Formats: sequence, structure tokens, C-alpha cells
Amino acid sequence: MMTPLDSVILGVVEGITEFLPISSTGHLILTAELLGLAPTEFLKSYEIVIQLGAIAAVVFLYWRSFLDLEVLKRITAAFIPTAVIGFLLYSFIKDYLFESMEVILASLFLGGVALIALELFHKEKDDAHKDVKDITYRQAFFIGLIQTLAVIPGVSRSGATIVGGLLLGVSRVAIVEFSFLLAVPTIAAATGYDLLRNSHVFTENDFLLLAIGFVVSFLVAIVAIKFLLNFIRNYTFIPFGIYRILLALVFFFVIL
Repeated sequence: MMTPLDSVILGVVEGITEFLPISSTGHLILTAELLGLAPTEFLKSYEIVIQLGAIAAVVFLYWRSFLDLEVLKRITAAFIPTAVIGFLLYSFIKDYLFESMEVILASLFLGGVALIALELFHKEKDDAHKDVKDITYRQAFFIGLIQTLAVIPGVSRSGATIVGGLLLGVSRVAIVEFSFLLAVPTIAAATGYDLLRNSHVFTENDFLLLAIGFVVSFLVAIVAIKFLLNFIRNYTFIPFGIYRILLALVFFFVIL
């Protein structure tokens, strides 16, 4: 049974990992495994809903961007494919993928390889779009399409959008910021849909645990967002790729 301390720990993990290209969902599931939490329906919902705290941090830091019509139109174009595929695959994702440790670890490992390969072989062009409003609707749609890969736990929503954006000709800073903004409708929709389907069976204690996780992830995510923006101006994504590979190997050979 989850305790308030478990919720605090998971909130910290969510806040740190949501916007880094290392998969927050994968980390939440692995952390729950280490904490000895049974994969109940509430825990599965918790691992979805708690992400709302992290995106609240985006709204807090970037609220002006959501008042810009040009930015909103690009976010909408990217959100459409994610919304459609997420809705169609909701039951399969929650009932099967969230319970497959093999899928999570394989996704972490392959995602790490992809990040390293990207940095080794992809060179940002001088004409790469430097601002979110410079992203074309076509690019936004395809970034959203690539983001749908993140329905697989361990892939990383931010990792998928960042890799997709860089390959489509968007600059590092612009695609990271766009990834932050795109997280808001993506996660809000996933959270709202899950609550609509499952909140009627939550107890008062369940809502308390969600509230604790929300507040903790919100506060930690503010720090994580600022860290990532500063990090990408000075370093590559290779350290994240190495971390993903090592984490997958440790869990596969040691934990499992």
C-alpha cells in the first residue's frame, strides 16, 4: 500500500524526469518496483495523474507563451496525432505496457542509443529554426507524430520530441522549449481521461496521495526545467543517453 512518503519520493522522481529525455513514466514504474508497491489500478493511474504537477510548472514558467496565438496553433498541430493515438491505445497501454518491465528496459536502452547516435551523427544547421514560432505546421505535426512513440513506457515524451525536432531542422533551444509547451495539452488530456474513467473508485486517501505527489512534482519540475535549459546550452544529450543505457542494464542484470 502506498504511503505519503512513497508519494513524496515518486513526486521527486516525476519532477526531475518529466522534462529530461530519460522517461518519467519509466522511472516512476521502476521506482515503484524498488519501493515494493504492487501494480494496482490506482498506482497505474497515479503514474499518469502525477505528471499534472510537472506540467503545472510549465504553465507557471511559460504562461505568456500560452497567450500567443501563433504558439498555440503550433502546439495544437503537434497535439492532434498524440491525442488520437493515445485515445485509441489507452487500454492497451495501461493494461499491458505499464506491466511489462522488459518493454520499459528495452525502451530505455534503445532510447539511450538513439540519443548518442543523434549527437554523433547529426549536426545542427545554421538555418535551424531558433524560435518556437518559426516551427512550421508540418514540422509541428510530425513532431507530434514522433511524440506518440512515448505511449510506450521508457521511450520518453521529451526525448522523442527533442530527437524528432532536431532531425526536422529545429534548434536545440527551440525544440526543448516546444517540448515543454507540448507537454501541457498532452499530459492534461491523458490525466483528464484517466480521472474520468477511474476517479470514482479513488478513496479519500488516494486523493491525498495524488495531492502530495502533485505539489512535490510541481516544485521539483521548476528546478528541472531551468536545469535542462542551462544544460543544453553547454553540453550534448550524450550523458542522458549513457545514463539510460546504464539504468536499463542495471535493472536487467541486477534488479530483475
